[in-house]
Amino acid sequence: MLFNSAVFLFFFLPISLLAYYALARWRSVPYAKAWLCGASFFFYGWWNPAFVLLLVGSIAFNYFISHQLKGDDDPSPRQRAILTFGIAANLLLLFYYKYLFPVLGFFDSMGWGHFDYGSVILPIGISFFTFTQIGYLVDCHQGLVRDRGLLNYVLFVTFFPHLIAGPILHHREIMPQFANDESYKFRIENLSVGLTLFAFGMVKKVMLADTIGPWAEMGFDHAQSLGGIEAWSVALAYSMQLYFDFSGYSDMAIGLGIMFGIKLPLNFNSPYQSLSIIDFWQRWHMTLTRYITLLLYNPVSLWVSRRRQRAGLPISRQAAATPMGFASMIALPTFITLLLAGVWHGAGLQFIIYGVLHATYLTVNHAWRIFNPTKAAAKTHVSSSWFSAAYSYGWRLILTYLCVLVAQIFFRAKNVSDGMAIIASAMGLHGSGLPWVIPLGNVQYLGPLQSFLLDNHVFVVGLRETYDTVTRPLFENLGLGLVLALIAFTMPNVYQILTTWSPALNKVKSLEWLRLAWKPNLAWAVGVGTMLFLTTLYFDRTGRFLYFQF
Repeated sequence: MLFNSAVFLFFFLPISLLAYYALARWRSVPYAKAWLCGASFFFYGWWNPAFVLLLVGSIAFNYFISHQLKGDDDPSPRQRAILTFGIAANLLLLFYYKYLFPVLGFFDSMGWGHFDYGSVILPIGISFFTFTQIGYLVDCHQGLVRDRGLLNYVLFVTFFPHLIAGPILHHREIMPQFANDESYKFRIENLSVGLTLFAFGMVKKVMLADTIGPWAEMGFDHAQSLGGIEAWSVALAYSMQLYFDFSGYSDMAIGLGIMFGIKLPLNFNSPYQSLSIIDFWQRWHMTLTRYITLLLYNPVSLWVSRRRQRAGLPISRQAAATPMGFASMIALPTFITLLLAGVWHGAGLQFIIYGVLHATYLTVNHAWRIFNPTKAAAKTHVSSSWFSAAYSYGWRLILTYLCVLVAQIFFRAKNVSDGMAIIASAMGLHGSGLPWVIPLGNVQYLGPLQSFLLDNHVFVVGLRETYDTVTRPLFENLGLGLVLALIAFTMPNVYQILTTWSPALNKVKSLEWLRLAWKPNLAWAVGVGTMLFLTTLYFDRTGRFLYFQF
């Protein structure tokens, strides 16, 4: 079931909300919890009921393993073995559904054996509920979990707003809310704020992401035949589609959470307004950044520090400012973490390149801060000159976005070859692709320019076979991509608009344009209602969220 569907908006959501609060008030809180668990299983099974058994099995297995872990970070071999077994079992399940058949196909294509393999349907949300439960097992081992009740645990894993595509939850944030009876009391402000946030997310998904998405799809389907301007148009279209699609889903998820009295963590905070790649990863898919930092980067960094200590090497901040110290203490954990993050997104080599690119960006960014602290600090200092400040802000914004854009091309491309083709086209290596319309009958009068223009695919009429199907649509929708980019680069986000009401667990920068701040009044009620009504007009052409496939 999709958030952006009539059956969800007009049937599932109102029935779930009414029964949830009615049971909490006139029966008891456990009834409300049980109802919400059942509604979440129904929501998950709407797409494919068979996968409910997979979800139930995963929950049962991890809950059993969690009760075998005593906590207090017990270093005994038995406790470590139980934790290792639990994590390995979760990863094997993920490997089977996401990687096994692509790996067998790769071996077969390389002639390394002939495998009688088929394919498997990827259960939606498997990465998110698997990662959530791995984090829970680690916290149980470390003695950080106090509430181990079955009902709260099932609700923590299955709570339908986050179940399909995140945010990735941490038990310390969510389970205490489920254990608090105050969460089950209906509050009109929660409904108002939640609907507002949900409406903004719907607009992002249905009216923005799904509008520009087909042009990105078309461009990547013709990756090998794009000209320069076309390649830029395609890359921009996908970049905006990805942002507004995933950001829109996160807004809807957090809005739904607050309707049920539960605050979820923030997942996006205007990431395209970042002025460095470090800043970008603190704003983009924030719960994933937190997750891989806690469970990948920190353990690898700790392992490196212990090895250096055993070798008699320093592990201080000053040591990290030396070439060898930087390579082992910062670069190595960064590359391992981002490489695995890239692999998590998919089995193709293009996802590895995506991870390596971001690891390289982050390493360079950290090196700049460490080895040029004076210059790095100067870049963040507000200049006395308006022009100098604007220039500094502008080039850092553009440079950061271009780095992100290159990685996103590989993230979306069907393979490495398509990704390289689009980048080569964007660099002008495959011609400009400019849609200059020159009648073929006049070609002979161009003189020495004729060969140059033909070689660079400047002609459109009669010479570009894909003009009507690819070139014209891409150019006609380039303006839409630029408008969406202007919104993403300059406008405050919805959490700033709602900052007084704190719809998410995280705080954001206060809104400077106070007139845009949300207020519980008639004008905003009409505006939110209008947004929801307009999005329903697009339900017949909306699709699944991009991150469902991960």
